[in-house]
Amino acid sequence: MQDVIQGLAYVVGDDVDTDQIIPAEYLVLNPGDPAERKQFGRFALVGVPPAGAGLPTGSIPFVDQADPKNTASRFSVVIGGSNFGCGSSREHAPLALAEAGVRAVVAESYARIFYRNSVNGGYLVPLEAAAKLNDQVRTGDEVEIRISENLLIDKTTGKRFTLQPLGDVLPIVAAGGVFAYAKQTGMLK
Repeated sequence: MQDVIQGLAYVVGDDVDTDQIIPAEYLVLNPGDPAERKQFGRFALVGVPPAGAGLPTGSIPFVDQADPKNTASRFSVVIGGSNFGCGSSREHAPLALAEAGVRAVVAESYARIFYRNSVNGGYLVPLEAAAKLNDQVRTGDEVEIRISENLLIDKTTGKRFTLQPLGDVLPIVAAGGVFAYAKQTGMLK
């Protein structure tokens, strides 16, 4: 895990559930098949418009659907509101975001199962903001996350936001997931 994550932000609203992160119709894809696994990225957040003032619905797609070979997003940080990842316990949700190129999600709060799936699978870094950010950061803003400083900097506006420390999950995130952590610490051989 890198201490600094930089990239463009994609901002969504509150209560973005796992069915919105990766719709059920795409769960027929096999994450064990490398070609099909990439397709999870193509369909991540499909149909979820960015949130924020002045953005027409659907004006900025998360992944450009015009090219069927495009499986990645230009956005590497998702900024969510409260209750991000609610809904079913599908592990495919953080996987889909990771396959699209997301390295971190910053939200006001998470559904715990999404949070743990993100950590345990080593898919992405789920960070909690000390305050609501999805009404302060805009889609397309360049952001920088400094994990050791618990800080998000909106480089477009110059604003700084405090993040909650990762706490007890930091070693698991740093190792790349729960299995990598268990091997690293000698719990698994």
